[in-house]
Amino acid sequence: MENTFFVLALIATVAVAIILLFGIGTFTRGGDFNRRNANKIMRWRLAAQFVAVILITAFVMIRGYGG
Repeated sequence: MENTFFVLALIATVAVAIILLFGIGTFTRGGDFNRRNANKIMRWRLAAQFVAVILITAFVMIRGYGG
């Protein structure tokens, strides 16, 4: 079970990084796409970051209590 939470936390962390880099890329280019989607991209990043923090916390708790 430890490994499952570790892998899920790792995937969520990578997803946060990808969304962040995508948002930075659209911000630097500017234009109409950025104006329409900047807030939406930020919301996706925050949601992914929330999930990543929950999974990391669950991993640490399970690992701490299990051994």
